[in-house]
Amino acid sequence: MAHANAELINALRRTAEKLAKGATYQWGHMGSCNCGNLAQELTKLTKAEIHQFAMQGRGDWREQVEEFCPTSGLPMDLLIADLLNYGLTTSDLQNLERLSDKKVLARIPVEKRYELHHNVCKDVVLYMNEWARLLEDELLPKVKIDLSFMNEEPKEVSLKQEEAFQFA
Repeated sequence: MAHANAELINALRRTAEKLAKGATYQWGHMGSCNCGNLAQELTKLTKAEIHQFAMQGRGDWREQVEEFCPTSGLPMDLLIADLLNYGLTTSDLQNLERLSDKKVLARIPVEKRYELHHNVCKDVVLYMNEWARLLEDELLPKVKIDLSFMNEEPKEVSLKQEEAFQFA
């Protein structure tokens, strides 16, 4: 599972929102499919650029991720490496393309879970939003906020200090 981080969570949510609002979705197009849309959001590459990179390799996202070699220098391998730098794993990419991560699916109500189709935009939106919530649930307990300043006694301010604040 992905390394939970705010940047990835926000990218999943933005991607889902864009898809829900009508962004180009075409499962058979490497730049407009499930992974392609998330890759656009994270890397700022266009769907055409992503598709062009993919056409230099073989297969769909699942197959290209299976053959991923970080030292090949191939554009698609560089793109995949970039996505991994955002906290994703190769398994995440394969699962996103097929909407198949068991932890994400377990959070989706049963009546919807078994009706998901990996190539239906509204199902991708549901999956991405639920994945973002899962990652957020993993991240929040790790967030530490220093509230020690709330235990400090209020400090008295002299008239001279108040005047300094007024003229600053």
